[in-house]
Amino acid sequence: MSQLRITSLGGGHGLHQTLLAAKIVSGAQENDGCSAERCRVNAVVTVADDGGSSGRLRRELRVVPPGDLRMAMAALAPDTAEGRECRDALQHRFGGNGAMAGHAVGNLIIAGLTELTGDIQHALDSVGNLLNATGRVLPVALEPLDIEAEVAGLDDDPRVLRSVRGQVAVATTPGSVRRVRLLPSQPAANPAAVDAIMNADVVTIGPGSWFSSVLPHLLVPEIVTALNDTAAPVVVILNLSPEAGETPGFTTERHIHVFNQHAPGLKVDMFLVDENTEFSEGERTYLTRTAEQVGGRMVFADIRETDASGTATNRHDPAKLSAAITAFLSGN
Repeated sequence: MSQLRITSLGGGHGLHQTLLAAKIVSGAQENDGCSAERCRVNAVVTVADDGGSSGRLRRELRVVPPGDLRMAMAALAPDTAEGRECRDALQHRFGGNGAMAGHAVGNLIIAGLTELTGDIQHALDSVGNLLNATGRVLPVALEPLDIEAEVAGLDDDPRVLRSVRGQVAVATTPGSVRRVRLLPSQPAANPAAVDAIMNADVVTIGPGSWFSSVLPHLLVPEIVTALNDTAAPVVVILNLSPEAGETPGFTTERHIHVFNQHAPGLKVDMFLVDENTEFSEGERTYLTRTAEQVGGRMVFADIRETDASGTATNRHDPAKLSAAITAFLSGN
């Protein structure tokens, strides 16, 4: 269990927590470094962000939006004094009111290296080498993608669906998102991302913004094919709670239903849900049957983080998450 290769799909803060857990699961050491040949932690990251610093760089330089890629890289920084300093530098945002205001240092580095080399994957690998990262960051596609959603509730007639385009618009729409698609449709996957899935010992999907960070991976045909073809078990990590804007009022069952709707026929071995969520016995039984319908197991485990005062937060605890994944892989 100490030399596992783990590939995690997602984006944003949810992927950040999963990658912290992945480092524990894989047994990756802080002095391991990482290369394409021997990396044991791989982050496959969404590339549809169009807001903030990422959106500005995407529009001005026509590069893959770097924000989610930067956050994944920060999670893979070594937990040493030097590593933490580099991580904080990557995450630092410029203040003031000028042209630099709001830009994250890491976004500028990734965008600059991409413009210099013409290769986003090479740029990310260079940043990882400089950081001595304990994992590799892989954009799901090598071109910027757009999200377009079908949204109900934006019209007097609730049955009418309107199209909303852009990750920020989808995440903040006052309507109810029913389905998302990618533009361009059926984009080519990053070959390195496909290889990371095929060569993994375990693959995780989620948690995160369901419609804008998690489901877009399932709309890249080569990624779905790799998920079905890999010998690695596929673990879907459910969100701890509904997210305002994207999934208000969503139950755990609704998250799974939408997931399956966007990738019918996708092989899933385990759905992991926090056991502290209030479920009746009937709801637990129904969720278990829902998972079994797609060939998976529903596993309830304590995976929620608590703060120093013992109060539960809305973040996954990396140590608890790694323990739950390890237990599943061990057959417990």
